[in-house]
Amino acid sequence: MSATINPNGTLKGKTALVTGASRGIGEAIAARLAMEGAKVVVSARTAQEGESRLPGTLAHTVERLKAAGAEAVLVKADLAQASERERLVEEAQDAFGSIDILINNAAITYFMPVQDFTEKRFKLMMEVQVYAPFHLAQLVMPGMRAKGWGSIVNISSPAGIHPKQPYGGGRGGTVYGLCKAALERFTTGLASEVQADGIAVNVVSPGLVDTPGVAVHGLINEQTKDRVQPIEFIAEAVYQLAKADPKTMTGRVDYAEPLLKELGIKPSELV
Repeated sequence: MSATINPNGTLKGKTALVTGASRGIGEAIAARLAMEGAKVVVSARTAQEGESRLPGTLAHTVERLKAAGAEAVLVKADLAQASERERLVEEAQDAFGSIDILINNAAITYFMPVQDFTEKRFKLMMEVQVYAPFHLAQLVMPGMRAKGWGSIVNISSPAGIHPKQPYGGGRGGTVYGLCKAALERFTTGLASEVQADGIAVNVVSPGLVDTPGVAVHGLINEQTKDRVQPIEFIAEAVYQLAKADPKTMTGRVDYAEPLLKELGIKPSELV
């Protein structure tokens, strides 16, 4: 059975905002949420061809979703800037109303040893990967509280897990891991604060996925190729948590495949 948009799906009447959705995991998540009837706002820095050295644009994502029958709009935004984050939420709300589902997927990453890390790059990674999700959550939660329901899903990484002995052979991922560990602790803390308001806050950790960003950093090689996971697993895991009941499924830090096994669900094909 081919993938389709179900306008009367489980997310009918919901508005989802997905950051970092010009390509890769963000684009796949946007497609999966749209398949269940959500109106989707996609955001990234790359709106049109020629604006990035990587393939994929917001325009392509929206075209893909609309061609399948979904309602979708794009908002180009640089999440390193507070004013851009505020504008993003304002324009998303102008398009489809208050945000019901926030997917914090956008990231900017540099891999290099701590000794060589510049202050500018450190602060940029912290701004985009930690403070932007924090700030966006602040901006969308009033609307969620007013409705008595909301869902925030933050995209993490196994890099957030503490390295184990024996040490050696690190690839300069200390700052990236620091950001993801902070994001996961923010998730569980916020979940404990807002469960009574009907808001679920969860993490999906994708593992290794073949995306343009992963390719740029050379993360798939002979040693890691057997760990590559289909992008549909991540999109499905995010959808399952995005629709979760805050009373029973919040404050979770889940890896995509184990979560789907726990729920007894196979990932859907994507439109």
